[in-house]
Amino acid sequence: MRSILITLLLLVSSWSMQGQDTPKNNFSLEGAITYALEHNYSSLNASRDLVDAQKQKWETIATGLPQISGAISYQNQLIQPVAQIPAEFFGGEPGTFEEVVFGQPQSATATATLKQQIFDGSYIVGVQATRTFLNYSQNNKEKTDLEVRKAVVEAYGNVLLAQESVAIFEKNKATLEKNLYETKRIYENGLGDEESVDQLQITLSSVDNQLKNARRLEKITLQMLNLVMGLPIENETVLTENLDDLTQRQIDLGLLDSDFNIENNVDYKLAENLNQQRFFELKLAKSRALPTLNAFVNYGGNSFSDNFNFLSSGQPWFESSVLGFDLNIPIFSSLGRSASTQRAKIALEKAKTQFTEAQEQIRLQLESAKSDYILSIEEYDTSKQNLELAERIENKNQIKYAEGLATSFELRQAQTQLYTTQQEYLQSMVDVINKKTELETILNQ
Repeated sequence: MRSILITLLLLVSSWSMQGQDTPKNNFSLEGAITYALEHNYSSLNASRDLVDAQKQKWETIATGLPQISGAISYQNQLIQPVAQIPAEFFGGEPGTFEEVVFGQPQSATATATLKQQIFDGSYIVGVQATRTFLNYSQNNKEKTDLEVRKAVVEAYGNVLLAQESVAIFEKNKATLEKNLYETKRIYENGLGDEESVDQLQITLSSVDNQLKNARRLEKITLQMLNLVMGLPIENETVLTENLDDLTQRQIDLGLLDSDFNIENNVDYKLAENLNQQRFFELKLAKSRALPTLNAFVNYGGNSFSDNFNFLSSGQPWFESSVLGFDLNIPIFSSLGRSASTQRAKIALEKAKTQFTEAQEQIRLQLESAKSDYILSIEEYDTSKQNLELAERIENKNQIKYAEGLATSFELRQAQTQLYTTQQEYLQSMVDVINKKTELETILNQ
């Protein structure tokens, strides 16, 4: 009995672990967006770029703050230089020389230097420009997040489209298989013709191929969604949304009357950042004509010896210290600085023109997005009505065909029309979702 209980416990444990090995991730559309904003590869790098910009800002500021450095050097003159001194200095005969070696063969030097920038026009401009660069990185992160959101919506909709297509093709295939079976029975009993069987077989083969392709697309679109969300592409992801319900929630005509502040548009912000960047580049070019002033303090010591005993407490060190200033005054650059300044002015004027163009493009994009959104809703309503008509026509032809009042060609024509209308209806729902997202992106909502 004890062994049986142990076996049962092991089996239960095994089943439990197997369930843990294949976790499922269930995502609504908003849940998928939230997850992607934290795990999407582009979003992660945009966040890193923002941190990098913050570090770069401090790196620029630090160049104008006190800089302290230290240096230690050691020399051992293996062969010391010899100097010739007039011998009469040592009581010798005039006109003769004595060979003399100065100093000791080994020496060590230790110094510490403090440098402080007092004035540098380019430094002031650089610090001001770092704010613009940081602002640009923040806006770039915002744009990346908007693009990720849009990509998730499109990928999510494509998965739902593929899943709905599979379901419809399976239903159509089952109907065709039933029709083909009944038609074959009629033909075998001598009450039908072979052409009717062939017509249905052609339609069934076509639908079967479309079903196989739809299943492949379902897997691919799910992998694409995983990729956009930052998940392994083979991850088992389950979508909790329904395409029809999701489409109904995306129909919001009130969005067309939303207040639009162009300054909230991320493309406007980025164009403005470029304009500011060119402005600071012009200031930087002008600042190169200004003098720079730096101060420094140096303190150190030297020691000399015949042997390496510089670490000994009794070894004498001779101190020295220097206070100084470096003043650099640009005088003449053969008009090089002037040309650089003129180029910076041209770049600024171009940026202003691009800024104006960007504003007009954004306004045009808004009008186009509104029009596309309205069209997608209209197409959705039309395709929904067309689907009802196509289903009615196909159903009537099914009845007529069963009663011998319609040919297989007429039935196939009605079925083909239905299948086309079904796909148009599904695509119209996805278009409503995508077009609304595009409009929300421009409105920054």
